[in-house]
Amino acid sequence: MKPLIALLLTLATAIALAAGAPDAPARKSGADYMSPATQAMQRDDTQNPAMLWVANGETLWAAAPPGGNGKSCATCHSDAKQSMRGKAASFPRFSRSAGKVITLSDQINQCRASAQQAPALKPESEDLLALEAYIGLQSRGLPMQPATDAQTRQAAARGQKLFTTRIGQLNLSCAQCHDNNDGKRLAGALIPQGHANAYPIYRLEWQSVGSLQRRLRNCMNGVRAEVPPYGAPDLVDLEAYLAQRAKGMSIETPGVRP
Repeated sequence: MKPLIALLLTLATAIALAAGAPDAPARKSGADYMSPATQAMQRDDTQNPAMLWVANGETLWAAAPPGGNGKSCATCHSDAKQSMRGKAASFPRFSRSAGKVITLSDQINQCRASAQQAPALKPESEDLLALEAYIGLQSRGLPMQPATDAQTRQAAARGQKLFTTRIGQLNLSCAQCHDNNDGKRLAGALIPQGHANAYPIYRLEWQSVGSLQRRLRNCMNGVRAEVPPYGAPDLVDLEAYLAQRAKGMSIETPGVRP
């Protein structure tokens, strides 16, 4: 067995044998686990690298996309600072027109197809992340308000089951790290509670902005599990549960993480 795999298996065993989750722990943002320098980077828009994506998103908001009918986001929604205030706080949610629970990035592409007659933006593309970050910024400081429709609640219930199910060769669940062992260290890195109230985030490790689904896929890869493609139902269900889990927490978009 390779030394790295042996080390990871040892760490996985240690986590699996750790004590159960504490009773009703106070919820903490991922920002609370960061160094003072990284916290300052998130707080100061002039230092936050994700604001470059936000600026691009603002430009895209006002411009008609190539290949469309000449309409921009602003054509229908006018000033995003007003029209988009609070919108990001309620995603994922059920879309009647799509016939399923969708994320904010799904909604952006749905608008492009129906209102702008433009091609969809690729998952995790710079432009899609820019628009998502710009729209998310308009809800910064507001509480997470997960949708309460029946379909979204069902998706969140499925997501909760996924969150607590062991997966991968390391046989770990999300809950074992983020519920049972938050504040401890895994391979030298602090384990946060894993609340999704700051996405899209600029991750120093990535040197780029990334979506919540990118982070979820990273975790799945880390425990050597099968990684679903972007937009897969399991990822949407996990997003729905994480939104419910972070209900009432302040939106920090765009966040900065190590």
